[in-house]
Amino acid sequence: MNNKDGKPVTQPDKGRIVPMAIMFVVLCGCSFYMGIIFCSEKDSFESIYSQKSVEFPKESSTSSLQIKYTSFPECSADYQDYTPCTDPRRWRKFGSYRLTLLERHCPPKFERKECLVPPPDGYKPPIRWPKSRDECWYRNVPYDWINKQKSNQHWLKKEGEKFIFPGGGTMFPNGVGKYVDLMQDLIPEMKDGTIRTAIDTGCGVASWGGDLLDRGILTLSLAPRDNHEAQVQFALERGIPAILGVISTQRLPFPSNSFDMAHCSRCLIPWTEFGGVYLLEIHRILRPGGFWVLSGPPINYERRWRGWNTTIEEQRSDYEKLQELLTSLCFTMYKKKGDIAVWRKSPDNNCYNELPRDTYPPKCDDSLEPDSAWYTPLRACVVVPDPKFKKSGLSSISKWPERLHVTPERISLVYHGSGSTFKHDDSEWKKQVGYYKKLIPDLGTDKIRNVMDMNTVYGGFAAALIDDPVWVMNVVSSYASNSLPVVFDRGLIGTIHDWCEAFSTYPRTYDLLHLDGLFTAESHRCEMKNVLLEMDRILRPWGYAIFRESSYFTNAIATLGKGMRWECRKEDTESGSDTQKVLVCQKKLWYSSNQGSR
Repeated sequence: MNNKDGKPVTQPDKGRIVPMAIMFVVLCGCSFYMGIIFCSEKDSFESIYSQKSVEFPKESSTSSLQIKYTSFPECSADYQDYTPCTDPRRWRKFGSYRLTLLERHCPPKFERKECLVPPPDGYKPPIRWPKSRDECWYRNVPYDWINKQKSNQHWLKKEGEKFIFPGGGTMFPNGVGKYVDLMQDLIPEMKDGTIRTAIDTGCGVASWGGDLLDRGILTLSLAPRDNHEAQVQFALERGIPAILGVISTQRLPFPSNSFDMAHCSRCLIPWTEFGGVYLLEIHRILRPGGFWVLSGPPINYERRWRGWNTTIEEQRSDYEKLQELLTSLCFTMYKKKGDIAVWRKSPDNNCYNELPRDTYPPKCDDSLEPDSAWYTPLRACVVVPDPKFKKSGLSSISKWPERLHVTPERISLVYHGSGSTFKHDDSEWKKQVGYYKKLIPDLGTDKIRNVMDMNTVYGGFAAALIDDPVWVMNVVSSYASNSLPVVFDRGLIGTIHDWCEAFSTYPRTYDLLHLDGLFTAESHRCEMKNVLLEMDRILRPWGYAIFRESSYFTNAIATLGKGMRWECRKEDTESGSDTQKVLVCQKKLWYSSNQGSR
């Protein structure tokens, strides 16, 4: 056959067209099928981390993970206050610039201690709340240094077998109660439920946070492991919420817009240095309309400068620099009286929109996730609150206690998060906690004070315990969907954490640890043995651990628990599930017989 030009036309080979067409159809079908599988697996994976609707191993109904029994040795006695990721033994490996040595530096796998941390000689079960706020056993936290250095400031004093906490502090020698009374006069929102959550940076022995508990304000006290030995351990021994941490080169492990109030009482943080990154971090974690309270240098420098080993000119300059930085961050002076100054973060975005383009610090660009907070470097830029969340500011969010059960606006950030899932979660946890109280009669009494929910979603477990004499540290996995903003919006507190590493606390600081499907979700990353050894480190003698887990894992947990000298018993869930069980374990009190190094 010829075309119009008379040139022959090349005819396609019909014998090749058919196989190629068939191959094309097959490839399209395979691609479509694989896409369905991938999306299905992706949804299942994300669901595990966001809603805990976990898929248990198929063999779980007929078999379980088997682990050989191992009796774990004791660590030596000098490890009684061991904090693996903030270990002073390792500080020399890290620089002192901006106190980076005080940040988290977890040991590599080959340096991990696989032994049981012993209590101090003479350790006793802690004094019960609320009496514990005012006194604790000396042998439980046997540190004389802080007593000798701070007794003149009335932080604490040793009387016989006990430490007594008079409620004093560097900036409130007349007692924390009078100090907070003055603060409430300056900030009426502390009295009516507007302010519910607070963070105390450089907390001392957490007397400020302890006083606020009676005023309906839940404070998370923050301090590094430094030369003020065991500030955080004293706080937790007293039954006051606290965590090890320092503002240095990395963000604090909290999402943006979390706290209603932040406080610094002579915490000596150089707020205006390094581009203002430390104050920028306070700005990030403070809710729109939230308050920042500062007492100590350079506040009231006109009267105080002589006692600060400085000059009035230096203090005036420091105050002016601080005020200039706060203004550039859209803080306004709220009130000031005596040694206390209060600034308020802008309640909306109007101020940020009006800032000049060449202002410093600049606004953060869209590449910086505002809620990213696990080993996230600090940057000298302003995190502007997301304007789409108009009900998350302090002036708009519900007052306490109503806010505990109001569906938070930021639930939309959580995978599959909705008002219905929030209400359902609340309802289910009320039933489950009621069942836990039958399994552990001590729960709900003064025998259990410090509680941790090791992998929460919405904080439902903590909400169900709100009327009991406990406080709950809500932990959200750094590998999960970040639901911690929801927890804070409810008026609860918590932190981001990766359970493949040690938690930022001292040994023997929690009475009850609770986890729900943690090993089902994380066993592919975190070795079960290491997680359980960490739980043993932070659990008090006679404390409890509740494992709500796939039947596939419960026998292995019980075996490892026996090797840690725990007593465990397996129970059905309240619904009698075949695929899930409740394992209740209790840690026993023992004393070190190992004086050598391990």
